[in-house]
Amino acid sequence: MFTGIIQAVGRIRRSVRQGDDLVLDVGSAGLDMSDVQLGDSIAVNGVCLTVTQWDADSFQADVSAETLRHSRLGDVATGDKVNLEKALQLGGRLGGHLVSGHVDGVGTLVERREDGRAIRLRIMPPEGLARYIATRGSITVDGVSLTVNTVGAKDFWLNVVPHTARETIIGDYRVGQRVHLEADMIARYTERLLQSSHDADESSSGMTLAWLVQQGYRR
Repeated sequence: MFTGIIQAVGRIRRSVRQGDDLVLDVGSAGLDMSDVQLGDSIAVNGVCLTVTQWDADSFQADVSAETLRHSRLGDVATGDKVNLEKALQLGGRLGGHLVSGHVDGVGTLVERREDGRAIRLRIMPPEGLARYIATRGSITVDGVSLTVNTVGAKDFWLNVVPHTARETIIGDYRVGQRVHLEADMIARYTERLLQSSHDADESSSGMTLAWLVQQGYRR
């Protein structure tokens, strides 16, 4: 589990194909590796990867064929910058929102505007993901926890403050950039609960769409 608060920006040192999988070698200067152990999780652009080797300023991780199908990690090249975050420790601060590191899909940046010192980004999510995105809700973009400003029929807008732009790879984004998206897990679980409630005998579950509306939720 992660928070969406990026701890360092690393660089890809090597990406080595091994059959349908690949091994990423990530330079992690700026990320405290002193407490990292074999098998620990580190999010790379929002994708949860398992550490297989490491030293003071780098680590390696395997990327499975399944992860390659649902992310753009297969496209990264030597020298590319990546957002890095170690897994959340119990008792630590949750500065962003709960992030699983399981990417829902890859979106595309279709517009970028300067807005004072901030940056406004318009992103088109993949088909099927838009229903989980809500105005003032949370979304993870390349591992960064952000608040959705507005939602359109096929896109949504974000406002990125200067600190976030400086401390992540977002400041380098250009129109056409493909980005990892992870929706707020609460939205996904709520949908699943509603589906289960609809399929099951209503007497076995008190959670229905009508009940959620009564509690203050809106469609």
